Amino acid sequence: MKYDKNSLKAEEFINNEEILETVRYAEEHKDDLKLIDEILKKAKKRKGLDHRDASVLLACSDESRINEIYDLAEQIKKDFYGNRIVLFAPLYLSNYCVNGCLYCPYHIKNKNIPRKKLTQEEVAKEVIALQDMGHKRLAIEAGEDPVNNPIEYILECIDTIYSIKHKNGAIRRVNVNIAATTVDDYKKLKDAGIGTYILFQETYNKTEYERLHPTGPKHDYAWHTEAMDRAMDGGIDDVGIGVLFGLDNYSYEFAGLLMHAEHLEAVHGVGPHTISVPRVKRADDIDPDDFDNSLSDEMFCKIAACIRIAVPYTGMIISTRETPEVREKIIRLGVSQISGGSRTSVGGYCEEERPHDTEQFDVSDNRTLDEVVNWLMRSGYIPSFCTACYREGRTGDRFMELCKSGQIQNCCHPNALMTLKEFLLDYASEDTVRLGDAVIEREIGNIPSSKVQDIVRERLTRIVEGDRDFRF
Repeated sequence: MKYDKNSLKAEEFINNEEILETVRYAEEHKDDLKLIDEILKKAKKRKGLDHRDASVLLACSDESRINEIYDLAEQIKKDFYGNRIVLFAPLYLSNYCVNGCLYCPYHIKNKNIPRKKLTQEEVAKEVIALQDMGHKRLAIEAGEDPVNNPIEYILECIDTIYSIKHKNGAIRRVNVNIAATTVDDYKKLKDAGIGTYILFQETYNKTEYERLHPTGPKHDYAWHTEAMDRAMDGGIDDVGIGVLFGLDNYSYEFAGLLMHAEHLEAVHGVGPHTISVPRVKRADDIDPDDFDNSLSDEMFCKIAACIRIAVPYTGMIISTRETPEVREKIIRLGVSQISGGSRTSVGGYCEEERPHDTEQFDVSDNRTLDEVVNWLMRSGYIPSFCTACYREGRTGDRFMELCKSGQIQNCCHPNALMTLKEFLLDYASEDTVRLGDAVIEREIGNIPSSKVQDIVRERLTRIVEGDRDFRF
């Protein structure tokens, strides 16, 4: 088949021959410093790079150019997203699943793991526990099971989540990470008020994809890979893509990931709202050593930097799959969202001790949300619990237009400070409060408009007095 980013056929917009040729081209030109300098010059215009140019940067072996790639990625992140880091948590609803995925402990043949599905009462308790940490944004997760986890169950859970108001807590944005489904189901999710629809490709290599998904509806490569097109046809204009690094060759996955982003931009006028870069991790009967495509921390960081340069407008997500040390390294290279205080088991937030028997993967960063917030501020970032763009209708092409122009920071910076103040008052430890108040005072002065500074100060006073949920 011929490569065509405008096609709606998976094997044409994610074309195997084009990826293989791209990987070959990148390997052949990894020491071509003249070409690499030309690509870096192009990248400095902040308009992004295509998958082939970006693959050359990923393959580059010159240490000085690699450092330039890292510095550029850090600067582009600051240009588009400032020094803000958005925080969220996953909420696992059910681990019932009919698929046979070889890298996930929820696969149907696993008889060791206890199967569990939250009732609406249990969903409410989990949400209260998350609100009591300080979370405002969740990503709900569920295995694929038409009987136990039908779309009606997901919709009911979303309604429950949005309905819970505990003390000063509220979940203001629910992102959804569930299996590929129909346009009609995506319309239902849109009507339910979800934020971003997230679906990881796992691997873009069709042959490897079918081997890793031997049974179940997820075996259908085209159905899965074309899901984002159906989601957008269903009215969801914020979608999140990603691969599970370690399943196949990272160079192949990197090119496929960027081709997917190019396809969405070409066909729908909107690229991915987020890109996630998880790695295979140990869990129950899953041993990451069984996969021979693992990549070093150094290459992992390089991939993140090259994604940031290639797709400057997209949010980039790093989860608690990674250790604090890796998160500290990679966060400066383009990451804009991280999870904190996460538990990847069904019903895990209500347990005093972290349960492991229903975890989807081992959590490598076990710090509390307060500890993560404290660490971010000590590292020079503003922890943000903002959900304003989604609730103000700044989604899809409206968000991308503001982001690409750099104007989104006029909204996001003040909103980050106000939501941080809410966290400090309602949930933070004394040390985090002291540190956070100093950060807020310093960052108010970085707001360009004196008028906006005055409005923020007035609203911060009202937050102290008990008001909540201000937003620009």
